[in-house]
Amino acid sequence: MSKKILLDSKKIDIILKRLVCQLVENHKDFKNTVLIGLQPRGVFLVKRILEVLNIDFPHLKINNGILDYTFFRDDFRRTSKTISANKTSINFTIENKKIVLIDDVLFTGRSVKSAMASIDSYGRPKSIELLVLVDRRYKREIPIEANYFGVKIDTFKGDRVNVIWDDNSKNNIIYIEN
Repeated sequence: MSKKILLDSKKIDIILKRLVCQLVENHKDFKNTVLIGLQPRGVFLVKRILEVLNIDFPHLKINNGILDYTFFRDDFRRTSKTISANKTSINFTIENKKIVLIDDVLFTGRSVKSAMASIDSYGRPKSIELLVLVDRRYKREIPIEANYFGVKIDTFKGDRVNVIWDDNSKNNIIYIEN
């Protein structure tokens, strides 16, 4: 299998700063907005976004959490493959809040659909937005669109987009494997 690097750490850092500026522009003080990272890989992205927010906008207090949507997946119990759940941590009310769901890659839209269905278990939000680092456009199976995206890419059937997060932000990369 061949690998093609799409984004290196420097480009990812630039994209994260841009995404944070867009969030601040649209949500101002975040008093009525919460950020929720989708398990498993959206958790790394929400962590990075919060780091940038804390450095560039230290006065903002932002509620954030992580969401596992395993039991809301449309393929749950439909395959012989065992699907194991991850941790959910939402320690605040989402009732009438603006939610920004955060994930690394938007592909078919099925994960986001499942996440939105699971949000109903926690209350009725005022609105839900989606932030992704990579939007694999033209591959949607469900009409879901990101409000915020780092980069849009076109891929071939069978390609896999991998986002590698490292605790040392100098080693983050995104690559396509085919």
